[in-house]
Amino acid sequence: MAVVVVGTLDTKGEEIGFARDVLESQGVDVHLVDAGVMGDPEVEPDTTAAEVAEAAGTTLDALREDADRGEAMEAMGDGATAVALELHQDGVLEGILGLGGSGNTSIATTAMRALPYGVPKLMVSTMASGDVRPYVESSDVMMLYSVADVEGLNQLTRRIVSNAALAMVGMVANEPDVEVEAKPTVGVTMFGVTTPGVQRAREYLEEHGYEVIVFHATGTGGRAMEDLVEQGVIDGVLDVTTTELADELVGGVLSAGPDRLEAAGERGIPQVVSTGALDMVNFGPEDEVPGEFRDRHLHVHNPQVTLMRTTAEENAELGRVLAEKVNAATGPSAVVLPLGGVSMLDVEGEDFHDPEADAALFDAIREHLDDDVELVEVDADVNAEEFALTMARTLDEYMGGADG
Repeated sequence: MAVVVVGTLDTKGEEIGFARDVLESQGVDVHLVDAGVMGDPEVEPDTTAAEVAEAAGTTLDALREDADRGEAMEAMGDGATAVALELHQDGVLEGILGLGGSGNTSIATTAMRALPYGVPKLMVSTMASGDVRPYVESSDVMMLYSVADVEGLNQLTRRIVSNAALAMVGMVANEPDVEVEAKPTVGVTMFGVTTPGVQRAREYLEEHGYEVIVFHATGTGGRAMEDLVEQGVIDGVLDVTTTELADELVGGVLSAGPDRLEAAGERGIPQVVSTGALDMVNFGPEDEVPGEFRDRHLHVHNPQVTLMRTTAEENAELGRVLAEKVNAATGPSAVVLPLGGVSMLDVEGEDFHDPEADAALFDAIREHLDDDVELVEVDADVNAEEFALTMARTLDEYMGGADG
């Protein structure tokens, strides 16, 4: 068992040394990586700060001379990433632990995000009770709030650091009882308002021999799927819920970035795409909706989530964007349109039902989609069984069946 601990040993040496002692008391080998820049380490590292800087293509002396904290943090993050990847490849890193404030949280989580999914990653941070998205992004980094600052050892910090170290011991000392079968893997996107349809599609695919991984289309969910596609983990995509495109276009809080809906096409793997939840843009609590949108058609989904209906004009642009992204694909691709509504709020009698806006979306897709991309239109809503099975069967056909 081997755990890498990343920290600024010039300022957090005592606390990191304590974490090392707890780990070693449980029979775990520890490799300390020093990410400190300005001072000498308080405990002896296994990988020195100079070696981390060198791994980033610079020198510790240069970073000290420049005295630019932001530049130094970025460089040490890059260096720690290179060191962590090499240690993982060499079998030295089975888990990674970090402790610190905003600086070391940035450095350590940069390295953590570069490691494969499933490698235990735990960050004890003063920043963990706030917005952790910049540190976690689409990875499986775990954040533990330090409560007190990671500055000195006391009854509180000893307990929290001990808990973190023992949690890491538990993760690296026990092999997960996870059944792994040699099945083709399908990535599927889902939102609360597309859940029934996705569930039926997932059941069909699993019944026909596929491993199905469902991603919550919350921005990070879409990026996580795209990352796994790029890594070759996913063999086909059932992109039912492309709502993140709306947040990217209009300015909602759940954007997956401008590259969403591109990875499968670039890899050339089969993809079947739809328009799930493109009737909405996502914001936080109602009183936090930006002023420019306060007069728009809003729907309070829950106390923390407010939805805004997309307009016909926005839907027309979304249709164009979706079509052009699919047009660029190098593998078999289809777009399936749910003519009866793109979410459970968009069906007749529900709050977001807007046939004119839906028509603008569908017409733009019809206009801009290339002839060599299959277009399937289903006279049902996105959650209807007929629609779900049409999408699942189309992808199954493209993938040649689970047996290949």
